[in-house]
Amino acid sequence: MTTTAPASHNTDTREEMHLHARQFLRQWHDESGTPGFTARWRHVSAEIAVTGAWQPTFDELTYGARVAWRNAGRCLGRARWSSLTVRDRRHTTTLPALRQELTTHLDEATKHGRVRSVLTVLAPTTAIAAAPLRIISPQLARYAAWHTDGGIIGDPANLTLTALARSLGWHGPTHRGAFDLLPWIVATADRRLHLLHPDHRRIRQVPIHHPRHPWLADLALRWPAVPAISNMSLHLGGLRFPAPFSGAYMISEIARDLADPDRYHQLPAVIDGLGLPDRDRLRADRALLTLHEAVLHSSDTAGVSITDHHRENRALARFAAREQTTGRTVTSDRKWQNSHPLTPQDPSLSRHHDTREPTPALKPDPHTLALTAGQPRGA
Repeated sequence: MTTTAPASHNTDTREEMHLHARQFLRQWHDESGTPGFTARWRHVSAEIAVTGAWQPTFDELTYGARVAWRNAGRCLGRARWSSLTVRDRRHTTTLPALRQELTTHLDEATKHGRVRSVLTVLAPTTAIAAAPLRIISPQLARYAAWHTDGGIIGDPANLTLTALARSLGWHGPTHRGAFDLLPWIVATADRRLHLLHPDHRRIRQVPIHHPRHPWLADLALRWPAVPAISNMSLHLGGLRFPAPFSGAYMISEIARDLADPDRYHQLPAVIDGLGLPDRDRLRADRALLTLHEAVLHSSDTAGVSITDHHRENRALARFAAREQTTGRTVTSDRKWQNSHPLTPQDPSLSRHHDTREPTPALKPDPHTLALTAGQPRGA
């Protein structure tokens, strides 16, 4: 297995960088009402001519990150785009410093259980230089997958990621289980891959139990408190910044990952625990609802914020209405917008939005996906 990352190419020429940077700055000044566009553009244009890149200010970076979330057509939670906490960590260039920044990101995102949306911006890839650090791991909290004689223990979606970590020297715990946290995999500018070992005490996890079915706790299920997507890139003004992003989980995301046959496949165990007979044609639905109840109860008991598909779809409908009153186009990817389980009351049933991908944008780094093929669509 390869121990180097794919090359991180950026096709923007200086002319393209000028165009994209000017478009972004014009948008920022127009939307924010900030004066001084002409002087700012004169400075940025000269900077691009000399260096082939430019340095956004903190205010520009914060605006761009928030608008990128606003533009994220796959995200149900983007109604909260204006409250995104943006951490400018473009000065981070060493592996120990990155480990600390990712740990702090998790701390700030969890905030003693009160989950908030956080994005950490690292030094960018430009037309003349690769980013000093790129995060290969799709999320900061992923569980390993172990082959055994009886099949797979752990999360089958992470077989490739687990194999990659092992090829880099990770052995995992002595006693392997279904919820062994993987190390973080990072690429440096020379394309070499490195392991970063997180402090597992700083990755908060929620044990899953049910208020009326104590036997469910015997399944020993758990899930991370925060979905921290770590291979994201912030595309802004012709630049591409590695930018780990975290929001809040929906109940249905976690229940789906615990239930799906190609993930933890726990529906049969829940059906057995409930004592549902074969003749009950809705037994899978009852078991899935029980998992939803358990996830909600467990998060509430642990004091960890969680949301649900009904709330997020209503919030997204309100967001779309507000965006349309401003004259902005609402983008949407219908395959990702329809929540699971879908209900007749779900506003997404009648939602039809533009499928284009405007910038600023948040996108998975395409150069890392080949190394982690098989990751799940959502959580």
